[in-house]
Amino acid sequence: METFESLVRAEFAPKNTYLNTASNGLLPARTVTALHDAVRLRAEGRSLDPLFDDVEAARAAFARLAGVPVGRVAAGASVAAHTGVIAASLPAGAEVLTAEDDFTSVLNPFHVRGDLKVRAVPLERIAEAVRPGTALVAVSAAQSADGRIVDLPALREAAREHGARTYIDFSQAAGWLPMDASAYDFTTATCYKWLLGPHGAAFLVVPEDFGGLTPVLAGWVAGEVPMDSCYGPVTELAHSARRFDLTPSLFSYAGLRTSLELIEELGVDAVRAHDLALADRFRAELRELGHEPVSAPGSAIVSVPGLGHRVPELARADVQVSNRAGNLRASFHLYNTPADVDRILDVLSD
Repeated sequence: METFESLVRAEFAPKNTYLNTASNGLLPARTVTALHDAVRLRAEGRSLDPLFDDVEAARAAFARLAGVPVGRVAAGASVAAHTGVIAASLPAGAEVLTAEDDFTSVLNPFHVRGDLKVRAVPLERIAEAVRPGTALVAVSAAQSADGRIVDLPALREAAREHGARTYIDFSQAAGWLPMDASAYDFTTATCYKWLLGPHGAAFLVVPEDFGGLTPVLAGWVAGEVPMDSCYGPVTELAHSARRFDLTPSLFSYAGLRTSLELIEELGVDAVRAHDLALADRFRAELRELGHEPVSAPGSAIVSVPGLGHRVPELARADVQVSNRAGNLRASFHLYNTPADVDRILDVLSD
């Protein structure tokens, strides 16, 4: 019988101490095989229909992880593109509430409009900062820089009270933090971090009524019958969220399909328990060394102020982490073990 440990061992064999999933997740062995197969299929001149089938399979798997009907899920390439569609839908003068120093892809499309009122507050105050006249709250579920998790229930309640829509980026959370996309107006996630997919695939979840969005980036794949929408304007947009699809990076989705299968096999709850156990142990041991990490309870991302300068030293010791604004950022996922925690602590204690 396969266990969590045996499944992970069969899929991953990192050649270093890899603690940088917040930048890029490792590819499972099955995903590497799927990518090779997809490239070979194209090189041999065979039909690409199986690769388009992979897009739909990946969409369905993400819908299950997000807890929404598949008809609410659009497939694209980046969070920034999805944010751009939402930004384009807002009327001039609309107020968008954001968290200070959130990831750029969640913020910048609202700023470049030039005619929106974008207001930024500390993450801890974002729920209380929702007010009458706030049109949209846009925030990451887990902060890229330091792993802090937004109080989603409080934010949801505040938005409901004031009639604001919500846009939540799960890029740094999907795969280890259970997500209920049905609780928000719009959610998004790129898939190359804890979802273990290749770069070039991202999803957007929209309401059943599309939430007032206009498919400003729609091409032929956004048609109800894509092959009938290749020439001239699209005369009939897809009746589902697929109207917001971007032409897919087929190789990426071929790999992503198998990555999402692995996440489903393992279960997000089991992944979360594994990841947080390692992150919490790292936090506790850091304190023993005299380093106080940024407070981010329940997060798989650990940020340590003042240690960013040691990232090159760690890299020379084959420990992969990140430097974010002078902070050392380590992030834990299913392929990490207690030995990885010991290894980074050994280097930091020298």
